[in-house]
Amino acid sequence: MTAAVAVLASGGGTNLQALMDAAGAGGEYRVARVISNRADAGALGRARRAAITVTVLRNPADPAELLAALGDADLAVLAGYLKLVPAPVVARFRWRMINIHPALLPAFGGSGMYGLRVHAAVLASGASVTGATVHYVDEAFDRGPVIAQWPVPVRAGDTPDALAGRVLAVEHRLLPTVAAELARRGFPPGVRLHPGGTAFTAGETPALDLR
Repeated sequence: MTAAVAVLASGGGTNLQALMDAAGAGGEYRVARVISNRADAGALGRARRAAITVTVLRNPADPAELLAALGDADLAVLAGYLKLVPAPVVARFRWRMINIHPALLPAFGGSGMYGLRVHAAVLASGASVTGATVHYVDEAFDRGPVIAQWPVPVRAGDTPDALAGRVLAVEHRLLPTVAAELARRGFPPGVRLHPGGTAFTAGETPALDLR
């Protein structure tokens, strides 16, 4: 059975595109609908061109409106969605709603930490490694249990833009991998395979040249 995925996005939708492009490979999931809090989000254009149902939320804080938009989705994926998901929606989609974040959580997460702000904070901290994290969504920004992480080295002379580009390339590989694996497993509560508390490791994902 192919899982129906609802994608929530606030911006251009490159992670949405990665999910759409990967959906046909193994047939584990399909992107059934795309939801945004912004009528001008580039993600909506990508969805419309692919004949995918789109919804623009009038009030992202209204749980009834968001639940109606999610419909009968098996899995909800936050892919650059910048609004806090209302608690009743989190409860309805517990263990069936995931988010991707451009850092190795719990570092560099939380309210206001998105986009280039994250990468600027990483560089300001002097960290030698950053990366991408996929985690379950709970009632707070970037706090839910981690499912998978993929490290990305910080290079000497990196700028926020340069670092963002390398992390985004990892996001485009990691998010579809996790979505497909969860769909194969049927979304059991709290998927955990490794002692560290993550379901997958970077070593189990396709190799990506970060040199």
